[in-house]
Amino acid sequence: MPKELNLTSLKPAQSRKDRKRIGRGIGSGKGRYSGRGIKGQKSRAGSHKMRAGFEGGQMPIYMRLGKLRGATSKDAMPIGPFRTSTAPVNVGALDRFDDGAEVTPESLVEQGLLKNTKTDVKLLGNGELKKKLTVRVHAISATARQKVEKAGGTVSLLKEPKVKKRKKHAKPKAAAPAPAPAPEAEETPVAGVSEPTAEPEAADKAEDQAPEEE
Repeated sequence: MPKELNLTSLKPAQSRKDRKRIGRGIGSGKGRYSGRGIKGQKSRAGSHKMRAGFEGGQMPIYMRLGKLRGATSKDAMPIGPFRTSTAPVNVGALDRFDDGAEVTPESLVEQGLLKNTKTDVKLLGNGELKKKLTVRVHAISATARQKVEKAGGTVSLLKEPKVKKRKKHAKPKAAAPAPAPAPEAEETPVAGVSEPTAEPEAADKAEDQAPEEE
């Protein structure tokens, strides 16, 4: 810092860094195409504001890879394979409550079993429960409900479970009526062949019964 401050002794606090001045003639080194090359996407204005994963129009890698099955509904945010929107709590962790206490999402946060009440709570059946509790959660498994009720407690849901819609199946086609039995064909007499009038056994009996002529 100079002793006397005047117009001739003024200096900037930091040295100035000169910026690249493009488009000022070929002699400047950054003229003609201004360092962007010839044609192409990156020579256009706004070409460097591409979203993440953009591959110049070709099929990006996240679309080329196979997908995993999982929950992708609005209730299952954040969307991703095998992710749900519930915070699991096991039955065995409820032993820290006093006998006869009420278990709610708020009380679970106070006990340190949950971080916050932003997500729904589902009670799972891992562990044993020996205390009578009043459980109020958003969802509960069948095993957990059985263990809570076996210990003398009660369960009430804060959110009604969704009823799954049955898929509409095509109506079964009506069975075709059974074909009527074909009428028996009548035998037609053959020319030159005489039908027997009686059975041979019956003819022999008739001869035996006939009176002998004297």
